[in-house]
Amino acid sequence: MFSRRNFIKTTGLSLAGMMAAPSVYAYTAPAASKKKKTTANDKINIAFIGLGQQCMHLLNGFINMEDVRVVAGCDVYDIKRSRFEKRVRDFYSKKGEKKVKVDMYEDYQDVLAREDVDAVVIATPDHQHCIMAMDACKAGKDVYLEKPLTLTVYEGQMLCKAVRKYNRILQVGSMQRSCEEFIHAANLCREGLLGQIDHVQVYVGRNVNPNSGAPIPTPLTKMEIPAGLNWDKWLGPMSDSVFYHSDLDPIVSDTEDEKLWGAWRWYKPTGGGLMTDWGAHMFDIAQWMLGKDNNGPVEIIPAGYDFYKELTFKYDNGIIMTEENINNNPGVRVFAEEGVIEVHRGSFTTSNSKFEMKKNTSASDAPYETQAGHYGIFTNSIRSRIDPNVPVETGHSSCTVCNLANIAIELNRPIKWNPIVQKFMNDEEATKLLHYQYRDGYKLEL
Repeated sequence: MFSRRNFIKTTGLSLAGMMAAPSVYAYTAPAASKKKKTTANDKINIAFIGLGQQCMHLLNGFINMEDVRVVAGCDVYDIKRSRFEKRVRDFYSKKGEKKVKVDMYEDYQDVLAREDVDAVVIATPDHQHCIMAMDACKAGKDVYLEKPLTLTVYEGQMLCKAVRKYNRILQVGSMQRSCEEFIHAANLCREGLLGQIDHVQVYVGRNVNPNSGAPIPTPLTKMEIPAGLNWDKWLGPMSDSVFYHSDLDPIVSDTEDEKLWGAWRWYKPTGGGLMTDWGAHMFDIAQWMLGKDNNGPVEIIPAGYDFYKELTFKYDNGIIMTEENINNNPGVRVFAEEGVIEVHRGSFTTSNSKFEMKKNTSASDAPYETQAGHYGIFTNSIRSRIDPNVPVETGHSSCTVCNLANIAIELNRPIKWNPIVQKFMNDEEATKLLHYQYRDGYKLEL
């Protein structure tokens, strides 16, 4: 079993998207407020949007930082709001505070309207990422955004523009880039110590289909919406033809964490399967190793097409990347002139002893997400106004690789991509899958 995910049994199905004239959310975000400059001695006031299981990990990381104050939480499910509020109050109470103030909201727009909020942590389902992050930028907030950056390629393109237009700091939650084993592996590749790289293998895990990490169909069984869950707000821009099912938003109680990860990750159209879930971590590392941040492959070939046994990515420098099993553990393996290296969470191995890594930290039983210095990089960027180690463009290019993989699998044929202009080459069918039709009242606008 993989270290962070329990994998749902799944099967594959194609569901065509639409490249409609992209839209703007009807809500007009508040104008960026004239806030005081954040100085080295100031607390950074942070609000959380999306209070599910991933948020609980992120909360544990941020709330323990001396320069951070958690001031608010927002979720469309009341039981999650109650759980979040209790944990924040308990934390500050244990530190000796007698009157702990933490405000809770159902509508994220109310969070963005607060002038005292410096930054937001967005850990909602993927289909809400782009609209919420763009609105946060318009409201003058800095953003820590969970991976994958967005649900669609077009959303990522728009979010990149918004971050730059409104001069915001956005850190993508690709915390592996702040962890020593992945830094070591990337440095070996980027500094040329391995010599010529020939082939890279990436493993993202499997759903029920043994050949693919692509998403499966959304559950067709319509279940009764629980009391306290605002399903309309949960859907956001997504079609209201998507019915509530307990897989999509599981909860135990206001005192316990979910027993399973929200399965919206595995289902189309609400997620991109393991291809975007683990892929946003492992393809991200591979692109970093290859010096292809803000770039990408030029051709993607699905497994089983002609003589290709695995999903294959071709880069313009001749390097081949395949998605295939690596010891049943998501990770990256690199074949190069000077040897082979392999990296997973918490481990690095090599065929050449001179590339061995000296561990600087002791092992920890704490959740992986709470061990990284990724949050400190974000808060330092808020103060310095210098981009963090995973800025929006990097998160977008890594997310695009994942989405291109799913498009090639859905079409069951090779696709050719120009990563510089971010377009398919004379392929209208594939272009339609770069986005989907938002429901009435939602669109994207800078």
